[in-house]
Amino acid sequence: MMRQGGHVALALMSSLLLLWLHAAAIEVPQDPKILQELKQPPTIVKQSVKDYIVDPRDNIIIECEAKGNPVPTFSWRRNGKFFNIGKDPRVTMRKRSGTLEIGFRSGGRPEDYEGEYQCFSSNDLGVALSNKILLRVSKAPLWPKEVLEPVVVTEGTPLVLPCNPPPGLPPPFTFWMNSAMSSILQDKRVSMGLNGDLYFSNVLAKDAHNDYSCNARFLFTHTIQQKNPFSLKVQTTEPYDEASYNATDPYGGRTLAESTPTFLSPSGSESSKMVLRDEQLLLECIAAGLPTPAIKWFKKGGDLPGRAKIENYNKTLKIINVSEEDAGEYVCMANSHSGSIRHSIFVQVKAAPYWLDKPTNLVLAPDENGRLVCRANGNPKTNIQWLINGQPIDSSPHNPSRQVQGDTLIFRSVQIGSSAVYQCNASNEHGYLLANAFVSVLDMPPRMLAPKNQLIKVIQNNRTFLDCPFFGSPLPDLRWFKNGQGSGLDGGQYRVYVNGTLEIIRARMEDEGTYTCVASSMLGKAENQVRLEVKEPTRIIRAPEHQSAIRGSTVHLDCKVTSDPSLPVTVSWTKDDKPLHLGWRLKKNEQSLSIPNVNEGDEGTYSCSVRSEIDEDSASARLTVLEEASLHPSVSSALPPDRPDPPMDLDLSDPAARSVRLTWIPGNDHRRPITEFLVQFEEDRWESGRWQDLSSYPGDLNSVILQLNPFVNYQFRVIAINSVGQSTPSRPSPRYKTSGAAPDAIPRGLRGWGSKKDNMEISWEPLLDLERNGPNMHYSVWWRRKDAGEEWRNVTTAGPKHVVHNTGTYVPYEIKIQARNEFGQGPESNVVTGYSGEDNPSAAPTDLRVSKADSTKVNLHWGPVDLSSVQGEFKEYRLYYWRESSLVPGLLVSKEKNTKGFYSVVAEPSGVLSDLVPFSKYKMFMVVANSGFEGPPSNTVEITTKEGVPDAPKFFRISRRGFDTIHLQWDKPLEPNGLLIGYQLKYQTVNASRVGRHQLETFLPNVTEFSLRLPDRSTRYKFFLSALTQVGAGEVFAEESPHFTNEAYIDQVDIATQGWFIGLMCAIALIILILLIVCFIKRSRGGKYPGGGCVTGFAKCLVRDKKDMALDAVDHKDQDGSFDYHSDEDNKPLQGSQTSLDGNVKESDDSLVDYGEGGDGQFNEDGSFIGQYTVKKDKDETEGNESSEATSPVNAIYSLA
Repeated sequence: MMRQGGHVALALMSSLLLLWLHAAAIEVPQDPKILQELKQPPTIVKQSVKDYIVDPRDNIIIECEAKGNPVPTFSWRRNGKFFNIGKDPRVTMRKRSGTLEIGFRSGGRPEDYEGEYQCFSSNDLGVALSNKILLRVSKAPLWPKEVLEPVVVTEGTPLVLPCNPPPGLPPPFTFWMNSAMSSILQDKRVSMGLNGDLYFSNVLAKDAHNDYSCNARFLFTHTIQQKNPFSLKVQTTEPYDEASYNATDPYGGRTLAESTPTFLSPSGSESSKMVLRDEQLLLECIAAGLPTPAIKWFKKGGDLPGRAKIENYNKTLKIINVSEEDAGEYVCMANSHSGSIRHSIFVQVKAAPYWLDKPTNLVLAPDENGRLVCRANGNPKTNIQWLINGQPIDSSPHNPSRQVQGDTLIFRSVQIGSSAVYQCNASNEHGYLLANAFVSVLDMPPRMLAPKNQLIKVIQNNRTFLDCPFFGSPLPDLRWFKNGQGSGLDGGQYRVYVNGTLEIIRARMEDEGTYTCVASSMLGKAENQVRLEVKEPTRIIRAPEHQSAIRGSTVHLDCKVTSDPSLPVTVSWTKDDKPLHLGWRLKKNEQSLSIPNVNEGDEGTYSCSVRSEIDEDSASARLTVLEEASLHPSVSSALPPDRPDPPMDLDLSDPAARSVRLTWIPGNDHRRPITEFLVQFEEDRWESGRWQDLSSYPGDLNSVILQLNPFVNYQFRVIAINSVGQSTPSRPSPRYKTSGAAPDAIPRGLRGWGSKKDNMEISWEPLLDLERNGPNMHYSVWWRRKDAGEEWRNVTTAGPKHVVHNTGTYVPYEIKIQARNEFGQGPESNVVTGYSGEDNPSAAPTDLRVSKADSTKVNLHWGPVDLSSVQGEFKEYRLYYWRESSLVPGLLVSKEKNTKGFYSVVAEPSGVLSDLVPFSKYKMFMVVANSGFEGPPSNTVEITTKEGVPDAPKFFRISRRGFDTIHLQWDKPLEPNGLLIGYQLKYQTVNASRVGRHQLETFLPNVTEFSLRLPDRSTRYKFFLSALTQVGAGEVFAEESPHFTNEAYIDQVDIATQGWFIGLMCAIALIILILLIVCFIKRSRGGKYPGGGCVTGFAKCLVRDKKDMALDAVDHKDQDGSFDYHSDEDNKPLQGSQTSLDGNVKESDDSLVDYGEGGDGQFNEDGSFIGQYTVKKDKDETEGNESSEATSPVNAIYSLA
C-alpha cells in the first residue's frame, strides 16, 4: 500500500509540474521583424484622467491613444450611450488616434459637453476600454453681494472673521489681505483656518483696522475675487500707544483680564474625521484665551507617525500618504498658565481600491495553459468584475477553455481565434480600478534571431559561450550538434541554457569545429551555425628583469613572446606608465628593447605589453642608473647613501592551518638604516607568477608570523626599504600550501535590478581568488517577494548573477546570498532589497493647474500619481514648459521647450516655476519620471503671466546739442513686459557734488526723442529714462550731459532748418546769378574774362567757401568721458588740400600754378588772372572725377545745395 501511495503522489507531482510548465507564458523578444508580423489585440497607452476638469476658455481635448496590430479603430460612449461624433460639427477625432477635440470657435457652450466619457479601441483580436472620464467645466462664481457691518469687539476676547468663499470647481484657494494688498500677518495668536476663516485667539487694540479682506483665487481662470472688507473696532478699557508694543510686552504696558483656553475650532470635546489611504490627513485645533494658549498634539496609545508634521503655529497636524496604521484617536491640548483644555479627534482610514496584483498581457501558444490574476484591496472590500472586449464575461458566449475563479481567470488548451482583451474592474464606494490585459494565442514557426554563421575565437582553457537566440510559438526545443554529427551536446563540459546558449566549460583544441543549433516544434524547425576556433594564449615567456646599469652603458630589456601563429600581435613599451617614444637612440626588435648610452633620464619602470585581438599579457622591470664611482670600494666612503641590498636566506617554520613563520637575514643597508620590510607572496593556483603585497613590518624585525588564507600554495619574498628607496626583492622562499576550508567571506555588491520590466537580475561580486578557501566555488541565492509572506526560493550557481523571470514590474524582493565550496558553506549575507525592472509610468499627473501667477513666476499644483503606477523608482515630476507667444502685438518669441523637475511625494504636491517673461502666454504639461522612463503627459495648461515693468530702453543718448538746447533720443525696450503706455524722463542739474531737485517729463509710447531748452548752457544735467506699463516704471537708463569748457563751441543745430540760413542761401544764389549775367555780357563785348573761366573760377571759390562752413555733426568725447562740441576746422588740413583714405594730405588742387593756359599762370597788365580754370591731373589722379564737375557752372551751383 505504501508503495502504491508513493506512485500516486509521484504521478500527481509530475502532473502538477507538467501543468506548471505548460502554464508559463511566452516572452516575445523585441525583434523588429517579429513585432512587425505579430498580431496583437489593442492596448490603451494614453488616456485622460478620470476626474477631468477643463478651462471653459480653451478647446476640450479628451485623450485616448492605443496600439495594436492591426491598427485599432476608436469609438466613444457618453453617459453610457454611443456618442456619434460625425453628427456634431464641433467634435473631431485625431487621425490614427481616438483623441477627441471639441472646439468652440463657431459657438457653443463647454457646459453642454459635461458628462462621463469612455473610449473603446478595437481591432480583429479584441476591444480595450479606457477609464470612465468624468468631464467637468471649471467654474469661478462671483462672491455673493453682502453688506458687512463693522465688527465691534472688546479687547482680549476671541474673534472669528468668516470668509465663506463662493464654491468653485475646483475649490478656490483663500487668503487674507489688507487694502495695501499685503498679507495679514499671522502668528500663534492670529491665523487662518483650513476653512478660510480668520481666527483671533484674543483681540488686541492694535488689531483695529477697516480693511480685513478675504480673497479667493480660482486656479483655472487665474482670477482673484475679493470679499467686501471687514472693519474691526476694538473697545479698550485703558488708552494705549502703538509705539509701546513689542515682542516682550504685547499689551503695551497695560493690564488685560486673562481667560482660560477654549476651542474656536473644532467645537465640543470630540469629533471624527475620515480620510482615504494615500491621501493627506489635516487635523486642526484653534484655541482662544488670554494669554494665547499653546497647542500640543498626541496620539492615544502611541507616538505620532514619523510622517506627521506640525504646521500653522502648532494648530495643524498634517500626515501625508496616510495608511491604515494612522487610524486612531488624536488629541490636541491647548494650555496656558490660566488652564488647559483637550479635544479628541477619531480618525478613520478608508481606502479606494489599490492593486495587489494587476493583470498583465498573456501570450500563449495553441494548446497551452495560462491565467490572468486581478487582486486589489480596499476598505470597504473591493468587488471584482471581469469583462471580455468591454462586455460582462457572464453575458459572453460560453468558452470551455476559460474558467472564472473569483479574481483569477484560468485558460486551458487555448486555440487560435480565442484571442481577446479582458478587463478587470475592482470597485468599492470610494472609487474603482480598471485594467486591460489581452490574451493573444500565437502560432509562429521557429526562427533564429542571431546572424548566420558567426565566427567565435577563444583562448585555450577558457570558458566559452556560444549564443543561439531563437523564438517560436509554441516554444521550440533547442539542441546543439558539433560538425553535424552525433547526438545533442549537453552534459560533461557542455551545458545548454534555456535561452539557447551553449557553454563550453574549458575550451580545448579538439573543441574546434562548426556547432549547429537546431530549434524545432510542431510547426517546423530552424537552425544556425557557429564556427569555433581555439587559439593558443599570448604570453611573455622571457620578461624584462630589474637592472642596474652604469651611466653611458647599453641596456637590453627582454620581452620574448609566444602566441598563436594565426593571431597577429603587437608589442608596445611604456616607461613609468606612459607611452615610450622610440627615436634614434632607443631601438626595439621582436624580443627586446635596447637603450644605448643610458643616463639619469632613462631611470624608471619599463613595461612590455603584448596584445592580440582576443587576449594580452604584460611584464615590468625597473632600470637603475649608477655612477661609475660606485664600482670602486676604495671610494665607497665618499658615495652617497643608496637603497639596501635584498634580504637573504628566507626560511619557513612553525606551520599551522592559516599561518607560518618567515625568517630572513637583512642585507647591507648602504649607509641608511632599514626602516621597513615588505613581505610579498605569489601563488600558483589563480594568478601564477604575479607577486602581491602581503604585509609590512618594522625594520628591526627579521622573523614574523604570516596570516594566510586556506587552499593557497604560497611562496614569499621580502623587500627591504630605507629612506633612499626599496631594495630588489629577495630570492623566493620554499612553497607552503595551506589546507582548504569553507568560505569566510560574504560576496560583496549584492543587488537586484531589472534589465526588463518583468525580470530581476540578482548580481554580486564573486569572491576574490584568495577568498575562495577551496575548489568548486558556488553561490546559493535566495529571494522572495517583500512583505508578501512567501517562502524563500533559491538557486545555486557558479556565475556572478541569476535572472528571475515573470516578476511583474518594479516589485520589491528580499535577497540574500551565501558562498560555498567543497569544504562547506560560508556565512549568509544580510537581507537586501532589490527590485524587478522598470516600465513606462502608466499614469499622468492629474489636474495640473497654476495659482499665484504674477509677472515672472507661478505656483504649480497637480494631482499626484499613485506611486505604484510609476512602475519604477520615483525620480521626479518633470514639467515641460515653453513660451507660446507674447501678448505684446508683433513681438516674436522663441518656443524652445524647457524642463524643471519637482521631487514631491505629498498628497497635494506643488512647486514654484520662476524666471518667466512677463505678459506672455506659456504652455506646459507634466510627466512623472522613474529612473529610465517618462510617463504620459498631464493635461496641457496655458497660463498668462501678468504685466510687469519693462526692461530698460534699448538705448538712450544725447544725439546733439545746441547753444540752448539738448536733444535726447531713445528706442523702445527689447522686452516691454507689457503694453507700453509711455516713457518717464527725470532730470536734475549737477554742480560738482550738489544736485538739483528732480524734474519730470512724460511721453506717449510712440515718442522716442525730446528737446530740452537750457536756461544756462554751462549747466550740466543728469537724465534718468524709464519705460512705463500699467504696472509701473521699468529699469532706468541713466545718461549725463557733457561738461562745457572754454574751448571752441560748435552748435550742432540742424542749420538747414533755420530761417537765417535759408535767407543767406537765397542771397548767395541771387549774387551768383548776377555775376553770371555780368560775365556773359563782358564776354560778348570782348571783355577780359572768358565766360567759362568766370563761371568756373567763381564756382571754385564758392565751393571752397562752402567747405569752410561745414560742421562736424559727431560728438567728440575726451579721455575723461566728457563731451566737447567743436568745429572740424581743428582737424582739417589746410584749405585747398584733400585728405586721402589713408590720412595723408595731398598737394592742393587749387594752386595758381596749376591753373591757366600752359604751364604757368598768366596775369594781364592790370594784374587780373586771365587763365581759364583747368584742372591739372596728376599721374596718380588720372581716374578722378573732381575736375570734371568743377568746370560746369551748373555743377557749381548744385554744389552749393
